[in-house]
Amino acid sequence: MIRSVVFDVGETLVDETREYGTWADWLGVPRHTFISIFGATIAQGRDYREAFQVFKPGFDLAEEREARAAAGKPETYGEDDLYPDVRPALSALREQGVWVGIVGNQTLRSGKILRSLDLPTDFIATSDDWGIEKPKVAFFEKVAEVSPGEPHEIVYVGDRLDNDLAPAKKAGMRTAFIQRGPWGWIQRDAPEVADLSDWKIHDLNELPKITAAENG
Repeated sequence: MIRSVVFDVGETLVDETREYGTWADWLGVPRHTFISIFGATIAQGRDYREAFQVFKPGFDLAEEREARAAAGKPETYGEDDLYPDVRPALSALREQGVWVGIVGNQTLRSGKILRSLDLPTDFIATSDDWGIEKPKVAFFEKVAEVSPGEPHEIVYVGDRLDNDLAPAKKAGMRTAFIQRGPWGWIQRDAPEVADLSDWKIHDLNELPKITAAENG
């Protein structure tokens, strides 16, 4: 039985095109150049934050976020940045009686934005709220703590093998890999996808069908 479905944020619920475009602007490089380096970094299996170092050695993401905010150019997103399947899929899950949560590696600011969107969820938290980041297993143990059901009755949905699927599996959860965003497309044919995901989906609207089948 599936009692809870918990979602990652970036590229699972939120299209981050605007976010990474504004980072390119902040660094003063063409957007397509930044995105090319970003994708190459991911394809090489490196930490995505290394892409920033190419353009600004010594780049510190937390410090640069503060600098952007101080300059009146903070990271932001809104309703228009949600993927179109988000609201219908989350609503359908809740109509089935499935508990819906959102927990990802996000800032306090991002958490406030998520809550302001009035999404059809039962719970929203961020890594900054908890002081624990993915892929630490403690993060997913916290997810299990706040979600109804035993770990094997919880499905974590994400686009990354390293940050989402592998640690969620280690914590005893079931997983759904969504093929979108740079990680989803680059990692889509990796053999680990079959090993680490219970389901591979292309659209969040596939989830209510999965939960309906599993819960009879």
